[in-house]
Amino acid sequence: MLTADIGIDLGTASILVYIRGKGVVLKEPSVVAFNRETQKIVEIGEEARLMIGRTPGHIVAARPLRQGVISDYSITEKMLSYFIKKAVGHRLFKKPRVCVCVPSGVTEVEKKAVEDAAYAAGASEVSIIEEPIAAAIGIGIDIYRPCGNMIVDIGGGTSDIAVISLGDTVVSTSIKIAGDDFDEAIVRFMRKKHNLLIGARTGEDIKIKVGCAYPRAEVMKMEVRGRNLVTGLPKTVTVTSEETEEALRETTAQIVEAVHSVLEKTPPELASDIADRGIILTGGGSMLQGLDELIEAKTGIHTIVADDPMTAVAIGTGKYVEYMSDHKKSDYL
Repeated sequence: MLTADIGIDLGTASILVYIRGKGVVLKEPSVVAFNRETQKIVEIGEEARLMIGRTPGHIVAARPLRQGVISDYSITEKMLSYFIKKAVGHRLFKKPRVCVCVPSGVTEVEKKAVEDAAYAAGASEVSIIEEPIAAAIGIGIDIYRPCGNMIVDIGGGTSDIAVISLGDTVVSTSIKIAGDDFDEAIVRFMRKKHNLLIGARTGEDIKIKVGCAYPRAEVMKMEVRGRNLVTGLPKTVTVTSEETEEALRETTAQIVEAVHSVLEKTPPELASDIADRGIILTGGGSMLQGLDELIEAKTGIHTIVADDPMTAVAIGTGKYVEYMSDHKKSDYL
C-alpha cells in the first residue's frame, strides 16, 4: 500500500476515520487529556474520555473542538496526527490524501484552520467538504441528480440542515444546538427537578438509555446517582423517559424550528421532491429516540433516520475523492 485516501469526520464529540477500500477503521471520542505543568498530552481518545471529571488539578481532559470548529489549534493538530497514524499504521510510503468535513456554517478562516491542522498532521493534499453533502454521499444518494434531498445532520456540537440538488447545497443552515446540548439540558433538569448534581457523562448515559424527543409508547426508567445539592451527600433517583422528553423539549424544538426555516426558503420544485422523498436524519444526535417522529409530526413530511447515522458523514467524506473524480467536478466546493 503506497498511499491512501482518508476521510475524517472531525466531530465535536467523536472523530471517525474512513480509509478507501477498508471503510470506517477508527471511531474515538475527540477528547485530549493534557498535563498543564509539562505541556504534554497524557491520553487521546477513549482513554481521555474516561478521565473527564476525574482528573487531578494539573491534568485537563477537554475537547479541542467546540461546536464543530477548532478551539485549540495545537492540540487538534496533535490529535489529528495521532488518529491518522493510528488508522493507517506505518505502511505508507507516501503521505495520504485527506478529506475533512466541516459544518455548513463555518467561515473561511475556520476552514483554513482545519486545512492547516490536516497538513500539519501529515496530509499530502487536503479537501474540505460540508457535512450535509458528505452525509448524502455516505448514505448512497446521487447528489448530482436534479432532485431535492433534505439532510438533517445532528452531531455533537452542531446541527446542519441542507437541501441538496445538482451536487451542491441550495438552502442550508447550521445551528449550534446538537447532541451535547441534549446532555446539558438533562443535567440542568436533574438539578432543577431533583436537586441532583450529575456530570455530562451521566447526562449522556440518561439520554442514550431513556432519553426521548417524542412520547414513548412504553415508559422507560433508569436509576441515576449524583450529589444531593441540599445535603451534599450522594443520592440516587429514578428518572423516566417522560421526564427526559420534558427536559429535552426546548432543545429539540430549536432543531425543528431550523428544519422549518430551511423548508420555508426551499424553492417549490425542490420542496415537492422533499415531500415525496422525505427528510433523512444522520449523525449521532439523530439517534435520540423519537426525534424523527417529532420532526414528522411538526412538518407533516415523512422523516427517517439513516441506516447507520453515526458513520454516514465519515463514509461520505472518504468517498469524496473518488466521487469527485467520477463526476469530474474539480471546481466543486
